Amino acid sequence: MKRFNFLQYGYPEKAKEKLLALRESAMAQVRPRRVRLYAASVKGIGDIKWGYINHKGEFIIKPEYGYGYDFQDNGLAIVEDQGKYGVIKASGQYLVKPEYDFINQFSQGLAVASDETGFKVINENGAVITRKPYPYIVSYQNGRAAFLNQGTEADSRYGYLDKEGKEVIRPQYQYASHFKNGKAVVQMTDGKYALIDLNGKILNKYNYAYVGDLGDGLLSFQENVQGKYGFMDEKGRVVISPRYTSVEPFHQGRTVVNISEDGMNQYGLIDKKGRFIIKPAYNDINRLGEKRAAVGIPINKEKPFMSSKYAVYDTDGKQLSDFMYLFVSEYKNGLASAYDRQNTFFIDKKGKRLEKMVIVKGTGTLVVEGDIIKADVDQRILYLDQSGTIIWQQNTVIPLNNPYRVIEEKFKPNMDYLVYYPQVSGITDQTIEQSINDKLRNLSQLKAISDKTQLDYNYYGDFLVEFFKKHLLELNLMGYEYYFGFAHGMPTKIYVHIDLNNGRFYELKDLFKADSDYVKVLSDIIENQIKTNEAYSYVWFDQYKGIRKDQPFYVSEDALYIYFYPYEIAPYAAGFPTFKIPYKDIMGMIDTEGAFWQSFN
Repeated sequence: MKRFNFLQYGYPEKAKEKLLALRESAMAQVRPRRVRLYAASVKGIGDIKWGYINHKGEFIIKPEYGYGYDFQDNGLAIVEDQGKYGVIKASGQYLVKPEYDFINQFSQGLAVASDETGFKVINENGAVITRKPYPYIVSYQNGRAAFLNQGTEADSRYGYLDKEGKEVIRPQYQYASHFKNGKAVVQMTDGKYALIDLNGKILNKYNYAYVGDLGDGLLSFQENVQGKYGFMDEKGRVVISPRYTSVEPFHQGRTVVNISEDGMNQYGLIDKKGRFIIKPAYNDINRLGEKRAAVGIPINKEKPFMSSKYAVYDTDGKQLSDFMYLFVSEYKNGLASAYDRQNTFFIDKKGKRLEKMVIVKGTGTLVVEGDIIKADVDQRILYLDQSGTIIWQQNTVIPLNNPYRVIEEKFKPNMDYLVYYPQVSGITDQTIEQSINDKLRNLSQLKAISDKTQLDYNYYGDFLVEFFKKHLLELNLMGYEYYFGFAHGMPTKIYVHIDLNNGRFYELKDLFKADSDYVKVLSDIIENQIKTNEAYSYVWFDQYKGIRKDQPFYVSEDALYIYFYPYEIAPYAAGFPTFKIPYKDIMGMIDTEGAFWQSFN
């Protein structure tokens, strides 16, 4: 908008002030100031609920969601409730009720959502704009979204939707990438790629085993499947001959490449002529935006896959800091966050730690959001003002009923070992309370580990108060152990059932009469469920041999649940196969006069 020059037209001061006031009032009506809201969680009995707070830490939208994503610039946020996803406005009203299995973040005013019928696209009014569901749709970019057609696995092909949800490019490709600057790389058939425009017109064809995404006018390629990577221009002319074992797309004239051939990384940064700006001698390089990169060297040279420590470089190859950070986030408005073994803090574009800005004990990320700072540190989100005062953090005390409560304690002896564990408070007999809490610490995997020890794995533990009735407290102690370099970690969960009257930890056998053959009865019920319920088709039936006397379990108001660990009777992806057995089906062998049953009935 062109500025009005009051001096040019000789307006008196009072008239100028009045016009300015009128202008500000009019602009406020046109663009009302949007109140920023921040996702925040409250831990309670049975679950963690998410809502939204203002910059003072006050809940503007009460915590009632299973999960709440941050509000986007369009004033909308995606929320989850009882396993289904919806979209809310800043008022807390639903734009889209929770009816989808998942909703991606909005991109270019549109979001991809999926339900039992398939994938579809919704707009910012919550309306579905696609004519039919698809097996898969990718988020919008450059006015187009790749989709997969409804064909069989052998003839499934990708095409593109426009922003009205119409099939602007028919499904014909084996692979389709995002559009960038009006162009996208597609795979026609094995060994044949093409560059197309927004209408599907072929701009160039390439006969290579692989062609990567477009970046700064260059495309990576492989001459054969096992070959090295090089770069060509859009016309197919080789600009950098194949010489790298891995590459990333170019951005702002630079890209990260690896020349390693023995598993010992040799990452470097090159320009568009293939010249090394940062020599290929590093364990890791992460581009951070704003012409900066985090360059990593291995903490343990014998096991480089474990982790790196980073220095900040500019993308002209100048080292700006020492190798002193264990992580550096992307830059935003000249700031990034980083952490060492103890703290998370901000750094400037010179890679220098900013001592006068917020510093949070623990490892994670910091980001400035409006007037406050969001810290995602040690698996917890908290918000602080610019002085470092905490505005809001998740509660660490979970009230049960008077006088009982569960207190969350934190144990972090090493940056790779973090456990949040429960401690019970309010039991009159301090000996019983101490005994319960000692056992909970042991079950929560608290270990004496030196902060100076570099572990070859990391471990994270947490808990939920799953059930509480009368004087029975049921806790879910969860863990995840990951050895560096492995394909995945191993999750664990232990349900403990504590009688707060006497401190007893109940086992499965305690639910049943002494003379009952509960192992066989429960085993037969589960076997029948596996055979007759399609929901358990993933179970390896030949691996199922029934349950053990001390089989993992948990209880609810109306049913007993039996569960198995990953790989016991099903693939890892199946998680913890769990079987619900209503009490009414086994009431004949439940010891209804026993302490366990009486503790919650």
